[in-house]
Amino acid sequence: MKRFYKEAAAAPVAGGWQVTLDGRAIKTAGGRPQIVPSEAAATLLAREWADQGEEIDPARFVLRDLADYALDVVAADRADVIATLLRYAETDTLCYRAEAGEPLEARQIEVWEPLLKAAEARWDIHFERIGGVIHRPQPAATLKRLEAVLQAEDDFALAALNTLTTLAASLVIGLAALAADADADALWDIANLEEDWQAELWGKEAEYVERRARRLATFTAAMEFARAVRG
Repeated sequence: MKRFYKEAAAAPVAGGWQVTLDGRAIKTAGGRPQIVPSEAAATLLAREWADQGEEIDPARFVLRDLADYALDVVAADRADVIATLLRYAETDTLCYRAEAGEPLEARQIEVWEPLLKAAEARWDIHFERIGGVIHRPQPAATLKRLEAVLQAEDDFALAALNTLTTLAASLVIGLAALAADADADALWDIANLEEDWQAELWGKEAEYVERRARRLATFTAAMEFARAVRG
């Protein structure tokens, strides 16, 4: 699609802020007014529109898609979104380790344990650690507490969390990424420990490097979105 506007701007409206293209307000894919709660968020969205070239590339609308997801999907059925996120807690990547005594297990313990223990301390919960790939259920009390944590987040934070958690295959990493001082590169290294381990052993192919960088960019954008909607 050819670019059809000259200027993208953030404008205050009733209930929040909205992006305008040559003065015309943006709507979501579902046809709702795309109103976000902060000027910072609207400014990020406007910049995303402004950075498009003469041909519009839908793949570069990470933030727009997050806003649409919050307004069209999360707002319509928070319970379903939260249930989906909780399934990542039930099979959280950080809990599944290599077999005891393997070199990879030592790396997993070194890198994953501090983040997992921090989550346990923060919310007074316990995660089962599993050696191998055989599923073991997480404690019901842990899942119930995490459900309450998710319920306390607004629709926009849940939208960002959905992207963060899906990319990391870990609700623990997703929630850590919402912290104001979170380091995207460090968390992405944690999430990619196993793939990076294999790359160290067998070499980093160009496709792997490109895919990792692309997914990191999306992960980082979701973190920026989460911070921006909180003002």
